[in-house]
Amino acid sequence: MPFLKRIHCPIADTSDDFPFSLPFLPSLHERDIHSEVLFLVGENGSGKSSLLESLAIASKRISVGDSSLDQDHTLDEIRPLASQLRLGWSRRTGKGFFLRAEDFFNFIRRNQELESTFDGYIEKYKDDARVRGYMEGNKRAINARYGRDLNHFSHGEGFLEFIKSRVHPGGLYLIDEPEAALSPQRQLAFALFLHEMAQQNCQFIIATHSPIILSVPKAEIWNFEENHLASCSYEDLEHVQFTKNFLEAPHRYWSQLTKED
Repeated sequence: MPFLKRIHCPIADTSDDFPFSLPFLPSLHERDIHSEVLFLVGENGSGKSSLLESLAIASKRISVGDSSLDQDHTLDEIRPLASQLRLGWSRRTGKGFFLRAEDFFNFIRRNQELESTFDGYIEKYKDDARVRGYMEGNKRAINARYGRDLNHFSHGEGFLEFIKSRVHPGGLYLIDEPEAALSPQRQLAFALFLHEMAQQNCQFIIATHSPIILSVPKAEIWNFEENHLASCSYEDLEHVQFTKNFLEAPHRYWSQLTKED
């Protein structure tokens, strides 16, 4: 059973002011979550990332970015919605995190800065075996967590290694558009990892456009349509139908596009 099993939003009508202008809010009202893997899918600007961010704040996830969610000013606009959400839990968990694709870049940058600091101390105290050994040990500990320095992985490899090292049973993980960091093959590897960890007492809520990631067996999908939020099967998703039709006959689309030019 999912840890987070219900979202209640008492807002009956939208307003002209963001975030209460988001058109899906009235249809959110009270929704149950039935699967350990829930996908939020919709066009850009439909509100899926806004809902994910408000859930991250309301569920008190930690951030993988540069600051805690309480100090992240990029989330200030969404805080009024987060304060209105009422979450229903089967069992509350403090484990887990909130991750946006750009947060991974910030994490790598922080690691680089930390390693540079260690290198500086190692050089400065090269004649002091105790201090040098302590700093070298800290640097090794960072790299040991991932098998090797994350900076030496490709971006997609590094993202997957990071996720695999940080996701543990008993956690709720909110991830926004992970496909931005992943090739199609890596997206499938990520989808398989979600499926495996969902069977090990993990819950995921993920905003994505990727038909590959969306294909996780038994996942629940909330589709952000033009003016409302609705549950949807994988086969009925416009993203999936469009991608399938395009790959079957890309020339048809290009023929139509070039005619319009």
